[in-house]
Amino acid sequence: MAIRSPIIPTVITVHLGTPDETAKNVTVPFDEYIKNVASGEIYPNWPIDAIKANVLAEISFALNRVYNEWYPSKGYNFDITSSSVYDQSFGENRQFFETISQVVDEYFNNYIVKEDQVQPLFAQYCDGRVTKCDGLSQWGSVTLANQGKNPLEILKNYYGNDIKIIYNAPVEENIASYPGFPVELGTSGDFVRMIKTQLNRIGRNYPAIPAITDDSIYFTVETENAVKKFQEIFNLQVTGIVDKTTWYKIKYLYNAVKNISNLYSEGISEDEATVLFGNKLQLGDTGSYINTLNYYLNVIAYFDPDIPFLNLNSDTFTENTRQMVIAFQNKYDITATGEVTANTWRALKEAYKQTISKVPTDCLCNVNEFYPGRYLLKDMAGEDIINLQKFLYLICEKKQSIPGVIVNGTYDSLTERSVKAIQANNGLEVNGVVGPTTWNKIVELSK
Repeated sequence: MAIRSPIIPTVITVHLGTPDETAKNVTVPFDEYIKNVASGEIYPNWPIDAIKANVLAEISFALNRVYNEWYPSKGYNFDITSSSVYDQSFGENRQFFETISQVVDEYFNNYIVKEDQVQPLFAQYCDGRVTKCDGLSQWGSVTLANQGKNPLEILKNYYGNDIKIIYNAPVEENIASYPGFPVELGTSGDFVRMIKTQLNRIGRNYPAIPAITDDSIYFTVETENAVKKFQEIFNLQVTGIVDKTTWYKIKYLYNAVKNISNLYSEGISEDEATVLFGNKLQLGDTGSYINTLNYYLNVIAYFDPDIPFLNLNSDTFTENTRQMVIAFQNKYDITATGEVTANTWRALKEAYKQTISKVPTDCLCNVNEFYPGRYLLKDMAGEDIINLQKFLYLICEKKQSIPGVIVNGTYDSLTERSVKAIQANNGLEVNGVVGPTTWNKIVELSK
């Protein structure tokens, strides 16, 4: 497992005004943004350790806004404002001081955190003469530097002894947390687990939201019920589907109850930020994501002559997988890296959906054998479950070792027992979840 750690974004979008003020947005390289802010707020003739401490505070403040999507979660289309009342002072076309630029070049990919938290510290600060605050005093940092304090000692003086500096964070393109498609019943992914974590925390302040007891990557009926109650409470359309509006409303409420935009935030712990997979699927990866990826590629390639139909291992991202991904990316005008990021995954899901909706006439008799494109889970209902139960019924008639099922359209306990028995008998993970590999095995055994 990995920690969803903050990155240093290559660029940051600044709103040139207060949040609701009519003003343009400018997108600038992140290091230039910090040089701009620092050149407007501190002096180049200050002791070098005071400059370093202030730059670290300014970096951490900005990263806190970016990491928690503070403004996007409120419906704005920028990362931060230029207003010192809300954020940090940014001036378009401001000249940079050479001394400050040199410090930023050295420090721009470092930031401050609390020792038990993941998100960059919301490092409040003020000048310390005209204005006072709970955080760093800019003029006070000069006094401490003149006393021989180093940057970390200066920062600990204001933010507490339980802070540390994260050095050499990766510099990457910032990708919005919303996956780009509605998250609903039968969806799987780390983003599902994130939704569950955030809803459960919000539920501590809003107990009408039912607790989600399952912390897997699957969007279950239990998750759907919690989403519906959340949507009802906060006057959203009650669908049980996490579209972009619901996603960022959850994000906004999560930030609010955790008091993220505060020096004394409850913070995000490592457990909350842990993800099962990274931001992309690549050569050598294994697991359920790869099962689904390889299945999608196989079906798309079977009907699309532009995608080579290569032998794919069911649960491993092989060189063949990479070659098929490259061919897919080339066809759909996606940068051909051979790695599956959010953009490629969205396109694959849509291409698979379109493929099975346009199956040629000579294959229509077998159309129900195609994986329905979502995980089938306990308590789900509908046509997909009926098809599953029909296949299971055929198997049960042939194999007495498989428990019987009733074709009623509800994924009940009998259905789950049959699925688990098939998984156990065929060396599959015994979890009762019907993904592509289990679906294929069930269809095969039914014939």
